[in-house]
Amino acid sequence: MENTFKEKVALVTGGSSGIGRATALAFARKGAKVVIADWVENLETMDMIENLGGDAIFVKCDVSKSSDVKALIEKTIATFGRLDFAYNNAGIEGTSAPTQDCSEENWDKTIGINLKGIWLCMKYEIPEMLKKGKGVIVNCSSVAGLIGFQGLPAYVASKHGVIGLTKTAALENAKLGIRVNVVCPGVIQTPMIDRLTGKKKESIEQFTGLEPIGRFGEPEEIANAVIWLCSDEASFVTGIAIPVDGGFVAQ
Repeated sequence: MENTFKEKVALVTGGSSGIGRATALAFARKGAKVVIADWVENLETMDMIENLGGDAIFVKCDVSKSSDVKALIEKTIATFGRLDFAYNNAGIEGTSAPTQDCSEENWDKTIGINLKGIWLCMKYEIPEMLKKGKGVIVNCSSVAGLIGFQGLPAYVASKHGVIGLTKTAALENAKLGIRVNVVCPGVIQTPMIDRLTGKKKESIEQFTGLEPIGRFGEPEEIANAVIWLCSDEASFVTGIAIPVDGGFVAQ
């Protein structure tokens, strides 16, 4: 266990699996106390952190609901007394269909979790960070926040929106001690990718072929970027969207 973030508190939404879990574990290894939030109750990430000798709690939360997010932040402060870092990672891919066939239900759900959810998280995170005069927020977008993808209109719109929202929050808080940035993962080996490929060899090869680096990214590689953005090494970095994508958007 390192102590870079000793006595600091980190919140990770969507922390029960994939990139969220990897990032929660990375915060814990740096010595932070971790709040894991997810809409499905799953204590595995918390148990993994405790097995590392760290301190963590789990809070069930649907980030698209204001009452849930408010309660999440209140639980964080009641338990640990502060909030230093937030990785707003919770998201869904939604249902694939051309723009004209995208259902209103899919649009509302995808935008509600991926975009409204991040806005709600910042709505309640920022006031707590302002009390301390310091904090770092990292939001999760996607390469789909930088370029278009056919058949995923709601997802692409939500991820583009996250980048604009992040830039706005960064500018608003630049002189107030709070930095706000966004990571844009490429094709990462997560349960979401497993759902998209169906774990079929042909589909996996198709997705792998999208990556110039020739492989899927690992959740830990996104976590490393988040940890750097939260560290003092990135003290002059705010309002940026960082692709962590194996060269995907360089093509």
